[in-house]
Amino acid sequence: MFGLGWPEVVVIAIAGLLIFGPKKIPEMGAALGKTLRGFREELNNPPKEEDEEL
Repeated sequence: MFGLGWPEVVVIAIAGLLIFGPKKIPEMGAALGKTLRGFREELNNPPKEEDEEL
């Protein structure tokens, strides 16, 4: 997982919990999920450019 072992992941999780608090972590996860979902949708469905001149 990105070159990190489980001990490093646990230390990062504990640090995040101490910095942001237990109430803020789920909100941040939801925001990250929405951002990644939107990014993936844009990669799969790029907007069509209409450069027609009359």
